[in-house]
Amino acid sequence: MISASRGATTGVKPRSAGFTLIEVLIVVVIVGILLSVALPGYQESMRKGRRADAKAALMDVANKQERLMLDRSRYTADMRELGFAADPMISEEGHYSVDRVVSGTCPVASLTCYALRATPVAGGAQAGDTRCATFTLDSTGARGASGTAPAGECW
Repeated sequence: MISASRGATTGVKPRSAGFTLIEVLIVVVIVGILLSVALPGYQESMRKGRRADAKAALMDVANKQERLMLDRSRYTADMRELGFAADPMISEEGHYSVDRVVSGTCPVASLTCYALRATPVAGGAQAGDTRCATFTLDSTGARGASGTAPAGECW
């Protein structure tokens, strides 16, 4: 004999698979909170990594200046004389522009000393770096930085 309840509906609808609107909103809020906490730290970490580009470029120019001093007994104000394509030269990763600048101990016209400055390329990824905005290096080896952070933190 066949049961009468077989094939008959019980009046309860089966729950369909999927997420409710509340569940989706909770996930969106949690993701938003995580991003608001993690993103600033990630961006600062990326800025720190790109600062290495400025330091490497300054050291590269300084090494070439010292090599020129050994060969010709003088420094140069022209980056092209050091073998760079342009003056000011652009760092290897393209985040900084390096040029020779006037400093209190070394006027630009002097061929017995140099002062170098690395500034972020306008509109580039480092343009918004306020902690370590520019880096400096001179022929005495003195290192400096401008921005809200102490120079020692930047170097």
